[in-house]
Amino acid sequence: MASFVFSFNSDRFPSLPLGHFTLKWYETIFKDPDIWDAFGVSVMVSVIVGMISTFIGFCTAYTDFRYRFFGKNIYLALALLPPTIPLVIMGLSMLALLSRVGMSGEVHSIIVSHVVLCSPFAMAIVRMRLAQMDPQLEAAAWNLGATQWRTMSSIILPFTYPAIISALCLTMAVSFDEFAVAWFVSGLNKTVPVIILEILQGNVDPQINAIGTLVFIISITLVVIAQIIFMTRSTKNAHGSRI
Repeated sequence: MASFVFSFNSDRFPSLPLGHFTLKWYETIFKDPDIWDAFGVSVMVSVIVGMISTFIGFCTAYTDFRYRFFGKNIYLALALLPPTIPLVIMGLSMLALLSRVGMSGEVHSIIVSHVVLCSPFAMAIVRMRLAQMDPQLEAAAWNLGATQWRTMSSIILPFTYPAIISALCLTMAVSFDEFAVAWFVSGLNKTVPVIILEILQGNVDPQINAIGTLVFIISITLVVIAQIIFMTRSTKNAHGSRI
């Protein structure tokens, strides 16, 4: 909230009382090609990461929902492990791994690292949705002659559609807003959080408030959309089951 308020303040330093209303800091960032490049990288990375993470999360969640196999608890523990690792340690680990395979300092380095970080979030959301489904629906479809792919496309995917969209929005928001891992692996391909740190080094630049406001609005919008889609569909299903 403070960044939002000071982003419209004419004074260079954040202090009270406020100066007069201005859009100068927004005009500054819109004219800066480096910031535009950073926004372009962040948007591209977040969209790709969102799609890949959601696909991996769906596959992981469905495997957990449908199958029983030896070592399933270990499988789930490993699938949900990345968010529990401190981001600095994960960033260093991804940098070491990507350097060994010659992939460090590229855009796809950020994508790979963020997919590792974001996939567990998608898996958790889809698994919550699958937990609300009657497991006998698939068996009934198979008994009626449906193939596994027909069952997937006609029953599983429509049922999990709200969770898939929610997972997509949430993983995009996490990727767009993530700094620590991106800082280690991005090289010259800076994302918005990384370029914010560079601008802050050695000086107090009021355009940071404008950039931070835009990042916050984009991230919170994606999270709110994900929450609305997931909760609205869950509420409809709850009413339907009571009827």
